[in-house]
Amino acid sequence: MQKHARHGGGADAGDRPDPEALAPPERITLGTQVYDALRDLLIAGGLAPGERLSLRTVAERLGTSMMPAREAVSRLVADEALEVLPNRAVRVPVITLQTFRELTRVRIAVEGFAAAEAAQACGPGELAAIRDHDAAFRSEVRAAAPDLERAMRANRDLHFAVYAAAGLPSLIAIIEGLWLRIGPVLNLDMRSSPRRLAEGEAEAHHARLVAALATGDAEGARAALAADIASSAAFIETTGRLAS
Repeated sequence: MQKHARHGGGADAGDRPDPEALAPPERITLGTQVYDALRDLLIAGGLAPGERLSLRTVAERLGTSMMPAREAVSRLVADEALEVLPNRAVRVPVITLQTFRELTRVRIAVEGFAAAEAAQACGPGELAAIRDHDAAFRSEVRAAAPDLERAMRANRDLHFAVYAAAGLPSLIAIIEGLWLRIGPVLNLDMRSSPRRLAEGEAEAHHARLVAALATGDAEGARAALAADIASSAAFIETTGRLAS
């Protein structure tokens, strides 16, 4: 009778199953895709404070059905990025002046720290990407008829490329949470006065930020980023559109 060979307890490492190979592939649901798209829209300033959203509008805008739209909106309400009104309508929250000032102070501290860390950790590839975003923003603000949506996205991309260069993923999550709430308010800066873009204040702050990153000047990067946030906040307060 032929005996079958058996492996003993000391099997080679090559015979052991790879846990990652056995793990089921991560499923990204349609609801998650819609959530990510809406989240990106809020962070980029693509929706304004007080703007109302119906599930039908969300579904049509993102080319999906009502169910994923409902799931995405529910998650964003839980994130406090959207709110449900007494009549069940959904809207982008209207931030009060007091809350705006609080968020601005927190942003200067947290995002300034991220810029300082980025100055010490930024590699050539990351610096090149940051310069590309800076060039895209500068191109829009100098155009005779700037595309405000492209300008807002270039501004967002520049900031987050800087924060990513810090090499601290948990810090990115914190900043994204802040931008979920502040992103719509940035609409008041870029959309309410295209002339402000042409004045070049944001462009100048960005140029100083990029220069500081290129030379590893942590405090210079922190100061440029803080000045960018502060000047934008000061202008937004002058619009009188924040709730008292």
